Amino acid sequence: MPSRDSISYFGAGPAPLPTPVLEEASKVLLNYNDSGIGITEISHRSPEANAILAHTQASLRQLLDIPESDGPEGYQILFLQGGGSGEFSAVVYHMVSVWLGAQAAKKQEQQGLEKEVERLRLDYLVTGSWSLKASQEAARLVGASHINVVTDARKHRDGKFGLVPPQDTWTRTTSEDDVALTYYCDNETVDGVEFPSAPSGPNLVADMSSNFLSRAVDIRRHAAIFGGAQKNVGTTGITIAIVSNRILPPHAAMADPALLRRCGLSVGPIVLDWPTIAKNNSLYNTLPIFDVWIAGQVMQRLLDQSPAGKSPRIAEQEAESDRKAGMLYDVLDRYSGVYGVVPEKSARSRMNICFRVKGGDAEAEKAFLKGAEGEGLMGLKGHRSVGGIRISNYNAVKVSAVEKLAKCMVGFAEERKA
Repeated sequence: MPSRDSISYFGAGPAPLPTPVLEEASKVLLNYNDSGIGITEISHRSPEANAILAHTQASLRQLLDIPESDGPEGYQILFLQGGGSGEFSAVVYHMVSVWLGAQAAKKQEQQGLEKEVERLRLDYLVTGSWSLKASQEAARLVGASHINVVTDARKHRDGKFGLVPPQDTWTRTTSEDDVALTYYCDNETVDGVEFPSAPSGPNLVADMSSNFLSRAVDIRRHAAIFGGAQKNVGTTGITIAIVSNRILPPHAAMADPALLRRCGLSVGPIVLDWPTIAKNNSLYNTLPIFDVWIAGQVMQRLLDQSPAGKSPRIAEQEAESDRKAGMLYDVLDRYSGVYGVVPEKSARSRMNICFRVKGGDAEAEKAFLKGAEGEGLMGLKGHRSVGGIRISNYNAVKVSAVEKLAKCMVGFAEERKA
């Protein structure tokens, strides 16, 4: 049986966690804080649970420099369930309600708004499989006529994802007043595409599930950011949302459910309702506190490795992520006769490095995977829709593991180069 130290795991998610965090987790599962009760057994409304929640929120604020204020310039940190896919829906429910509430406030009445709803648009930047799914969910909830696909990367690359199209090719909704949200996926896990920097647009919303806490983020230009925890933050079970106060009550007027129904728009479930979750400090329903604790421990490790005077505190991890990705892309580019990177260079992901071997030769790719597994390098098979190899370079993947993988890649290429 292999030991944990002998295996380096590069799976796309759930992703590896720091071994010290797991070792401490094994203790608190049996006895949390010398209470004689395991952490999964304590009440989510207990003082202990509230302390865990507060610590995790405070750690995230420090790492990403998230403004803390009750005014419109502040942001709420929410913990929800349902994963990133649940937030595909939550985003639509919330931003449409905010948009319609604003229209009602302008008219100072709720009558005659059905005609106004015809103007409603949700702008989506489709650059990979996950932003595509998000746009499809939005169309399912409010109708395809309200969805404006600002850009579809497949139209610029023979039907396949692999780049962020130039902004001069984008077709934004003409009037910003009609736009309830501008949506993008910062890092496409399946396709290996990452935005070099955040795009612009009214009511900007980002899915950062697979590059969360890997680089600095301009929080203030976003209305909301969300991400599943199971890539860079923790275990499957919680989703983190960072939501601007300006789109939450009392700073934003939400449309009444009766008005939404009258206008033919969806009313979302209460467990995805951001105002309800924010009002109850993420404790409206039973929050999996163990998962929040894991996230808090991971965040604390990131803080511990970064000098207190440095801003943003995530800068140390960003530098490490860039270094690891650079090592891998260097090998891929050096041996371009053996390896072919899937996305274009301008949009290469630092987190999910997708490539083919010998132009997609099935036997060559099987040989690569077999050789890597023989050296304890696991989880490298590409997504079924893309094929090939995918290296997921998440935060908990050690530099030494990447160095070992890079050496394996060089050895394989040397044996097969023309």
